[in-house]
Amino acid sequence: MMPLAKVAAALVLFNKPTNTLAMSTSKKISVTCYVGQKKLNAAIESFASQSSASPSSPPPPLSIEWKPYIIDPNTKTDGEEFEAYNIRRWGSSGWTHGLKRSGSKVGANFSNWKTWPNTLRAHQLIAYVTSTKRKVENKPTTSECNAAIFDAMYECGENVSLVDTLVKIGTERLGVSASEVDDLKLHLENNVGAKDVMKEIQTGRRRYQIQGVPFFVIGAVDGETSLGQPYGFSGAQDSSTFVDIFEELAGNLA
Repeated sequence: MMPLAKVAAALVLFNKPTNTLAMSTSKKISVTCYVGQKKLNAAIESFASQSSASPSSPPPPLSIEWKPYIIDPNTKTDGEEFEAYNIRRWGSSGWTHGLKRSGSKVGANFSNWKTWPNTLRAHQLIAYVTSTKRKVENKPTTSECNAAIFDAMYECGENVSLVDTLVKIGTERLGVSASEVDDLKLHLENNVGAKDVMKEIQTGRRRYQIQGVPFFVIGAVDGETSLGQPYGFSGAQDSSTFVDIFEELAGNLA
């Protein structure tokens, strides 16, 4: 049974065997979403390990889908130098110190953050590699795409605004084949899919009143039928918060 897809941020779905707990999260690429994804992943591991301790009650299947969001669409197309952007916009990069301390506790170390990117092309890369039109095996999930882009941007010092950088991420991390490279490069250079990305962002804003990210929608579903009211909330919550919600919603699948 396929999980229900929602538009917003991360979409998480749990299943029974025929039911699912679903979660949608926005956005795909932002500094706070990097920490949020790490905390979400830790929560999923914790929930799975707790559930597996009871063989008679296996954990419900969980599906996660990340949707696009752009914090500052006025960022220069090819990105901006990290410190210069922070000084221009906020007067300094001091606000990132607490973020880095928080992130270091969950493995988001920000060890080589050099650029404030314009993420539109990165969203286009994710749409390309996850597209149903690609007839390839082992396509990456949106979670895997996020992780690859976050690592390249925050830990490896890459500028994910640039076409060549994104093609490199696609080929080295996301399974883009040599025969697809020219097509992907044209896709990014010609802004193919950019309107679809922006439309999806606007849909999420209208439907869930998203004004900041990460934003999470978590619910239990049976096919395309919601089982109860889903949770919607923003911020890189502690892992324990996610686990509490998972446990409550999993009860709806009993």
